[in-house]
Amino acid sequence: MELALFSTSLTMGPRPYMPNPSGFGVKEYPLPPGTNITQMHMVHRHGSRYPTSSASVATFPDRVAELLGNGTRFTGDLAFLNSWEYQLGKEELTALGRQQLFDSGVLNWFNYGRLYDPSSPLIARTTTQVRMLQSAENFLNGFFGPNWTKNVTLKVLTEETGFKNPLAGDKACPNNDNDRSAAGDWASTQWQERYLKSATDRFRQSMTGNPNWTIEDTYNAQTMCPYETVGLGYSPFCSLFTREEWLGFEYSIDLSYYGGNGFASPTGRAVGVGYVEELIARLQHHYPQPDEGFTAINETLDTNPSTFPLNQNLYLDFSHDTTIFSMLTALGLTQFGEFLPTSGPPPNRHLVVSHIVPFAGRFNIEVIKAPRPVLARRSGDPQASAYQSEGGETIYVHLLMNQRTIPLGRSI
Repeated sequence: MELALFSTSLTMGPRPYMPNPSGFGVKEYPLPPGTNITQMHMVHRHGSRYPTSSASVATFPDRVAELLGNGTRFTGDLAFLNSWEYQLGKEELTALGRQQLFDSGVLNWFNYGRLYDPSSPLIARTTTQVRMLQSAENFLNGFFGPNWTKNVTLKVLTEETGFKNPLAGDKACPNNDNDRSAAGDWASTQWQERYLKSATDRFRQSMTGNPNWTIEDTYNAQTMCPYETVGLGYSPFCSLFTREEWLGFEYSIDLSYYGGNGFASPTGRAVGVGYVEELIARLQHHYPQPDEGFTAINETLDTNPSTFPLNQNLYLDFSHDTTIFSMLTALGLTQFGEFLPTSGPPPNRHLVVSHIVPFAGRFNIEVIKAPRPVLARRSGDPQASAYQSEGGETIYVHLLMNQRTIPLGRSI
């Protein structure tokens, strides 16, 4: 049974990991007596990191320097910008990110360590990006201990444009980085113009020299809050925005993923379908058998037992948030396919990115064997049986995102 700590704190887009605070709309139960987890497949996002080189927020320090160089001075709540220094790194994990993956390794050992067979060392997979390699190494250190290389061989898959890598499916999808997959960014920008208008007007009043401060500048300032928080432990940018503006920020992230990697994207499934093919093959204990012309998997690696074993009880993969989100889309989990308008968030939406792929988010797929079919609705009486009165041994697949059950009945 999963262990969970719950929090009701306000969530943000690129935020530190915590278990999903609200769940995905299903009542959860412990495993009934006699039922056991026999196999677990995990896809883990990297931990908290510094901004990437291509991120818009990485341009913010130059923008502030430009304004100061043109004679602008900041007053009031923005006065700290007159002497503010950008202190973040690039691309790699922060100290918090390394700890998140170590802690996740420990937790997953408690939950699934008994599935490890010491007589058969594991094959785990990550990618060549530094934050991906750091994440895998810190997780495995938490799971097995500092001598983890005696227990597992870590395969590092090339993450470069044109290479077939299911853990970075965007690299083999030519339409992932053009206008065909840009709807999420467009929708997010439209929403930013709505929810940040008041904040932008407020900021302009705290500047002298009438600078050309834009909505994009305000959004980059807001994005500095979570990045400085996970990198430095504190950020003066956080208190510049209201609670409603932070809820608006969260929705801007949801729109981006929905249109870029979710059901509103024509390339969303394509980025994630390679892993789904691999998952099906592993569950059925055979090498992937894609249709002719299928380009989402590396057939050389996925037909080699040293890189794609079929006999493991534990499968540990490390990937990116957008790719994991595309995996959910390729799995057909239409629970996350609700239309998201640019006018504002619908009530009780299921697609909340900070609940699905936060920094250090993890997608666990459990194979569960029960002696008889389990009741869909169980009694609250601890003495009552959880099983149907008739039927034989039954195998279930249980999906968990950040320690909470994703109900298949809402989608399939």
